[in-house]
Amino acid sequence: MKTLRIGLALVSLLCMSGMGLESATAAETSAGSAVMKETIAAYYYARTDAKSEIRMRIVNRQGQTRERRLTLLRLDKADGGEQSYYIYFHEPADVQGMSFLVLKHPGGDDDRWLYLPAIDLVKRIATSDKRTSFAGSDFTYEDVSGRDFDEDEHTLEGEETLGEHSVFVIKSTPKRPGEVEFGTRKFWIDKATHLPLKVEHYDLKGTLYKVYETQEIQNIEGTPTITKAVMKDLGNERFTELTIKSVSYDGGITADLFQERSLRRPSPQWIQ
Repeated sequence: MKTLRIGLALVSLLCMSGMGLESATAAETSAGSAVMKETIAAYYYARTDAKSEIRMRIVNRQGQTRERRLTLLRLDKADGGEQSYYIYFHEPADVQGMSFLVLKHPGGDDDRWLYLPAIDLVKRIATSDKRTSFAGSDFTYEDVSGRDFDEDEHTLEGEETLGEHSVFVIKSTPKRPGEVEFGTRKFWIDKATHLPLKVEHYDLKGTLYKVYETQEIQNIEGTPTITKAVMKDLGNERFTELTIKSVSYDGGITADLFQERSLRRPSPQWIQ
């Protein structure tokens, strides 16, 4: 796993020691940032490339269900650096052939495109739209490819036990709150795998409105991998469940797959 190794326990103890408030806050922020970097590395940058076959199930408050089947391809240029994502929808018929491309640029604006086969349109997704719903689900475009680490301040709030897991609790606060719909996010990070087990989203008034939960982690090719997760929209009483049916790492995915032309003409080798 690509992670950073630091003395987190020591930093945590310093936060609880008799130092001044300002120093303690700085230490908590430093520790929170270190934990979040490890989480981003484990969750979004595992190995060099990945191919995942995913089932998406969207359930509304009446219990009505919509399902999606999709393939996700990812390629990293550098740990914590630039990435490429390609998503192709296989089912159902009304979204078959729809595809999504992301060229991720940490520290800058990502390039995102969506192809809508029904009208044969490639749509550029504006930076301001990255927090909107992804394919009608409770996940956003930004949830899929990750939020830039430097857009938030990350603070270590403590250590807890969540189920059978020992976790760090991190609070992330946007540095530019007017640009996003949430006021804070609270993460429960598994110490063993560095993966997020739970994320609570609070709005600008401090009200909890959305909750992410990891439901299953498997060891795939020696890499701890989230294989089932759910995002709950508390206000609308609906949720989206993602199940990873298969995943493979370091399969030789190449950069030429992540071109705008691939939105209309995907490589059969990779989206079967």
